[in-house]
Amino acid sequence: MRDRMLEEVRLSHGGGGRLSHELVERVFLPALGNDFLNPLNDSALIELEACRLAFTTDSFVVNPIFFPGGDIGRLAVCGTVNDLAVMGAEPRFLSAGFILEEGFPLDDIRKILESTKEAADEAGVMIVTGDTKVVEKGNADGIFINTSGMGVLRRGVSMSGSGARAGDIVVVNGPLGCHGMSVMTSREDFGFQTRIASDVAPLNRLISVMLDVTQEIHMIRDATRGGVATVLNEVARQSGVGIELFEEAIPVTEEVRGACELLGFDPLYVANEGVFVACVAPEKADAVVKVMKKQKYGSGSAVVGRVLEEPAGRVTLRTRIGSHRIVDLLSGEQLPRIC
Repeated sequence: MRDRMLEEVRLSHGGGGRLSHELVERVFLPALGNDFLNPLNDSALIELEACRLAFTTDSFVVNPIFFPGGDIGRLAVCGTVNDLAVMGAEPRFLSAGFILEEGFPLDDIRKILESTKEAADEAGVMIVTGDTKVVEKGNADGIFINTSGMGVLRRGVSMSGSGARAGDIVVVNGPLGCHGMSVMTSREDFGFQTRIASDVAPLNRLISVMLDVTQEIHMIRDATRGGVATVLNEVARQSGVGIELFEEAIPVTEEVRGACELLGFDPLYVANEGVFVACVAPEKADAVVKVMKKQKYGSGSAVVGRVLEEPAGRVTLRTRIGSHRIVDLLSGEQLPRIC
């Protein structure tokens, strides 16, 4: 019979004593252990060749914690890996900080750690340092995760939100809105016949293949909170360009389209965790899309727009009937607690 103290999180698990050590040694290390993490030092010591590094951090507070296609652990790894990859970096190392609520089941932590490790292995990264804290019941909504990541920048690659150029082709790697609608429809029973699976995925290998084709990719951004519309508005303003989207070319699954219509959402603004937007030099776009479609997380790639000189700082949508409408920034949060 298992020790009751190892069935759920107690405040004493965060006290730094025996139970703190048991939590780490019996739950975290079996799932995430490696030569860097096992010493349990205050910092991981990593030696790298002379290179440029990318470094990022993010926090994850998704509700529900488990959703079709993933959970908060997979989300935390993929989100941080993708933040590095879209800058042209090869992700190498992650940290993981867990804030646990008193009473949270340790079996759920084990499930989350298992998917965390699976996502890290898929992305080819190592979790080399971490931390846990326990707070009183009611103060953390189960579990929050903070991850930081370090990656090595590919030589000669320079991508940023200010890098889009007039003439560039706008590309996405898959259908929009799957993550946001997966999380949203998991919160309530809306009577859908099929469950929408999140697109949460590590995109570093796909982006690496794209950069093998050409370095004339001027901008890549992962379209997380606020969706593709928000990302492209930020890019248009930072780059001083206009961006035109083609409504008929934007990939959206029937399930997501139906859910959005029912709930009153626009897929352009719904969060993604496995979709990025790229601005590619026009002479390279066909070759890039061709190789993207051969990859696991790029099979649904499509050209969805173009970059224009004017109107600077504005995103427009060319509708199916040939008219245009402005795609503006949202004034508030469309879907809270998505990632």
